[in-house]
Amino acid sequence: MLFLCRTEEVAAGDILRIETTNLPPLAVYNLGGSFHVTDDTCTHGEASLADGEIDGNLIECPFHAGCFDIATGEPAGAPCTEPIKVYAVEVKDGKVFIET
Repeated sequence: MLFLCRTEEVAAGDILRIETTNLPPLAVYNLGGSFHVTDDTCTHGEASLADGEIDGNLIECPFHAGCFDIATGEPAGAPCTEPIKVYAVEVKDGKVFIET
């Protein structure tokens, strides 16, 4: 398991960009206390999804307004057609971890 951040670092409805040494940049989402992690870079362009807007369970890319489902990574709005990678998340003792 790879530690990413403390839960208190990501407010409800917010996104935190995390950079690690062995993975691409990641985005940690707090959807009402449920934590999700995806790759941070949009598959349509070189945009950071952490700079995007959350709309329900979707993340909207800040470059071209394409969307992805945060839980599945599946594209949910044009021009995005390729999914983003999602990671299995474990929250333990106020810390967010992913399986690598």
